[in-house]
Amino acid sequence: MPMFPLDSVLLPGMPMPLRIFEDRYLKLLGDLVTQENPEFGVVLIERGSQVGGGDKRMNIGTIASVTDIGTSEQFYGLESVGTQRFRVNAWLPDDPYPIADIDFLPDLIWEETLMPVRIHLETKVRQLLAFASEFGDLQYGADVVLSDDPIDACWQLAGILPVGSLDQADLLECRSAEELLSRTYEIVKSADVALRAMMDQKEGPS
Repeated sequence: MPMFPLDSVLLPGMPMPLRIFEDRYLKLLGDLVTQENPEFGVVLIERGSQVGGGDKRMNIGTIASVTDIGTSEQFYGLESVGTQRFRVNAWLPDDPYPIADIDFLPDLIWEETLMPVRIHLETKVRQLLAFASEFGDLQYGADVVLSDDPIDACWQLAGILPVGSLDQADLLECRSAEELLSRTYEIVKSADVALRAMMDQKEGPS
């Protein structure tokens, strides 16, 4: 599978727009154009830069299914969406771009008994987004629309959180929808506590 190591995480159900300017990824883009169903893997870079190579990459990621490829006077780019999770068995030589031997991870299975938990989590996530927006501009607002697919919506609740990439990357290890909801809720609680501590420091003693 051709791979695109990034300094951000792609979760299933989440969009991933990319601007491409490095020669190796321009070659990847050229190869994708010729495919009927173009796709590539996205993994988080643990250490190093996403430009120039020499990075240390995580061994779990998500397939990006390309939905649109376009160009402008300034850059080449594509639009994609996360689909299946995978684990890297081995990295092959970067010739000319990163390639890995991978195994797909099982898709999570939705259970209707989880709906009250999901609704509660969604409420907390939207409250956190509204609160975090007081500290600056966010990529996703509290009114963001989620997928009608329940599993995609669960992943999106994790993907729209204003938290660090490592927190989101850890969620790719989840083996059930229940675990995903539970672990996402713990991240939401921790982020809320951190933001409130920041607000207390900002306001200072009364």
